[in-house]
Amino acid sequence: MKSFDVLQTELAEGTTTCEKITEEYLRVIEEKKHLNALLAVFPDKAIEQAKSVDRKLQDGNAGALAGMVVSIKDLICVKDERVTCGSKILENFVSLYDATVVQRLRDADAVIIGKNNMDEFAMGSSTENSAYGRVKLPQDEDRVPGGSSGGSAVAVRAGMSTTSLGSDTGGSIRQPAAFCGVVGLKPTYGRVSRYGLVAFASSFDSIGPLALTTRDAASVLQVIAGHDPNDSTSADVPVPNYISQLTKNMKDIRIGIPKEYFGDALDSEIRQAVEKKIDILRTNGATIEEISLPHTEYTIATYYILATAEASSNLARYDGARYGFRTENAADLSEMYIKSRSEGFGAEVKRRIMLGTYVLSAGYYDAYYRKAQQVRRLIKEDFDKAFNDVDCLIAPTSPSTSFKAGDKMDDPLQMYLSDIYTTSINLAGIPGISIPCGEDHQGLPIGMQILGPQFGEPTILRVADFLETAH
Repeated sequence: MKSFDVLQTELAEGTTTCEKITEEYLRVIEEKKHLNALLAVFPDKAIEQAKSVDRKLQDGNAGALAGMVVSIKDLICVKDERVTCGSKILENFVSLYDATVVQRLRDADAVIIGKNNMDEFAMGSSTENSAYGRVKLPQDEDRVPGGSSGGSAVAVRAGMSTTSLGSDTGGSIRQPAAFCGVVGLKPTYGRVSRYGLVAFASSFDSIGPLALTTRDAASVLQVIAGHDPNDSTSADVPVPNYISQLTKNMKDIRIGIPKEYFGDALDSEIRQAVEKKIDILRTNGATIEEISLPHTEYTIATYYILATAEASSNLARYDGARYGFRTENAADLSEMYIKSRSEGFGAEVKRRIMLGTYVLSAGYYDAYYRKAQQVRRLIKEDFDKAFNDVDCLIAPTSPSTSFKAGDKMDDPLQMYLSDIYTTSINLAGIPGISIPCGEDHQGLPIGMQILGPQFGEPTILRVADFLETAH
């Protein structure tokens, strides 16, 4: 596994080429295909693209990401390739265009190598819900890599691509990053265009990078961030130079520790690992203070009401009539709708559609959906108030390290609670980055989050980059 920084140095010194780098990733993908991290690989297109980048490097006009090989979560559109969303219902659906993020990667001369496996329609915390089989944790193949961007996290950890793109609706970049021991960045809502992202919950979804280092994640964000007229929720806010702001000085940083994130639900080894990093920041001059986010206890309930409601609405379009899977044995239109959706969707997606339809239904709308929207506002106000006093927050990413495959499949509530520290960030629309911060007694990675105010990516990247090398 080599970071983008290392690959750039080797390219500059002439000890490798983009073509050789791509060939090596293709070799590793073949060698480790049993991990099931990729649903599609583009060997011919990737090599052709790499050769083109090598010519640009020789001419001195290569883009900012020349030498970076990227895999793409399979709910982000890549032109002329399947976009399955890990679902049978889109098994043979081919995208007609590139998502904005993919086009921006291409324009910066990144090589697109394949599509990552994922929980069906990004609904899950373990990447066990894919219609194409579960993804395995590289460190222990009996365990899960987290979800829903589990394939993206594994691809980076196992050396199948330099970086990956994932999507984060309630922790789906940060939690698998923590389980796999890589960096995962969820940008501010609206910072990165969602054009070409298949929607799960439109007011939550964010595209972001998974990488070996914070600097690599910042390099990707630099390219994919920025306003896009094709996305009405895209923020027209200037993109700062993230790399230039990665300073090692922590003396002017004020860091808040939310007491609600360090309760009894947190594994003791994770608590110790995170507190050790907090001590390092304190030793290096950062101001550390305890803060409160009083509505934290309502985040899981609020998230699963609102996200399922949006999912119910977004997934209504998969009806067997317009595109996607259609049942072969239906007597009439009504039966075609019912059978196409029954046969095409997996159990978790059906569960969330039914939950979402219920909370939006007449008689329950005010009691659930409207109330959850009001609580969402209170959760956001908790963060706004905290950021009046501090520059960023530090918290664990997950209450536990990776669990055994199958352990939580029969208990959806336990599975949902593995997102207890991540969903509030999506409710508030703020950025968060998960970085590795040690291992437990079983050698499993531990992740911690650094959270910032809206468009506070420079600060969280700066703290994350500092902690990568500080001891």
